[in-house]
Amino acid sequence: MMPDEIDPTEHLQLTTSERDLDSLAAQLTGWLQARVAADEPPVIESLHRPLSGGLSSASVLFDARWTSAGEPREGSYVARMVPEAGAFPVFRDYDLPLQYRIIGEIAAHTDVPVPPLRWLETDDTVCGAPFFVMDRVDGRIPGDNPPYVFAGWLHDATPAERAELTRNTLEVLARIHAITEPARRFPELDGPGPALRRHLAAQRDWYRWALVDDGFAIPLIERAFDWLEDNFPDDPGPDVLSWGDARPGNIIYDGCTPIAVLDWEMAALGPREMDLAWMIFLHRFFQDIATGFDMPGLPDFLRRGEVVAQYEKLTGHTVRDLDFHLTYAALRHAIVMARIKRRMIHMGEDTAPADRDDYIMHRATLEAMLDGTYGWD
Repeated sequence: MMPDEIDPTEHLQLTTSERDLDSLAAQLTGWLQARVAADEPPVIESLHRPLSGGLSSASVLFDARWTSAGEPREGSYVARMVPEAGAFPVFRDYDLPLQYRIIGEIAAHTDVPVPPLRWLETDDTVCGAPFFVMDRVDGRIPGDNPPYVFAGWLHDATPAERAELTRNTLEVLARIHAITEPARRFPELDGPGPALRRHLAAQRDWYRWALVDDGFAIPLIERAFDWLEDNFPDDPGPDVLSWGDARPGNIIYDGCTPIAVLDWEMAALGPREMDLAWMIFLHRFFQDIATGFDMPGLPDFLRRGEVVAQYEKLTGHTVRDLDFHLTYAALRHAIVMARIKRRMIHMGEDTAPADRDDYIMHRATLEAMLDGTYGWD
């Protein structure tokens, strides 16, 4: 439960970057002129950070106009940048070249909608960090901040429209999972041993870097890791390309139709259930916040049983070990939320709780899942 005095619909201005936008615009101007062979320095306009969205990578949106060989050109773009160290990044590693390649492979070999790629810049002296640039895709995204369970177009949609959006979203997820030979296509994601074991080991390493090495071990996270070891699947099933951050908040929609799948920084190899559980759990994370405030939220959206039934019908795959993967999703999100809490404290936007487990916003949910008392329906 969150404190009664907090407004759950209030937009929180969280610090995700310390870059000065005027300086960044000047840096991008010189860089873009060379990239597009502009006759004169391009004019960069409307450079700004998105008001809502992910809290990990730093993104900026901008428009640009220039002439090349006397011909006028223009475009609207998004630059995805490695966050600077002073911004207290969520993740230890941001492999932008790999993200760029994954998006390019998906665009070239599937009909999964992704933003058109433009340029990759690995020289961190240009703007202070590596970055890549994509075309900006116009559409609408379910809000994270404030969460879509409280307000916005998805909240105001009809149940039939939300059902259509769910079907279309699961179809996109199924097409991602249908990519053949993912280990061969993305050898950077492969390695020794079972993929799920590697993935879990990587989460432990990330947890140590994000919290333990900084003196902030979280007892509930430690308990969740022990639970996962005790309940690890005997046969996790075949590996696919896991999107990693699979949820409607990382999709741009035209109406209820996905037109761009975003945010591939958590991509990995692993069982299909990793993405499926992440999508189910992330909605329940928001829904539980709504019910904690005695607000209805969206109880008809992304229901566990309905999601599983639709995905199985789309793919012919029998979903297995979902309780394990839902608990794993809750653990992974607990690390994210605890790291974000640490960042907010670092930036002077929050105060430290007395109980370490309260670094996890969904503490009660994770505790109930570990105890086998969480009610999904």
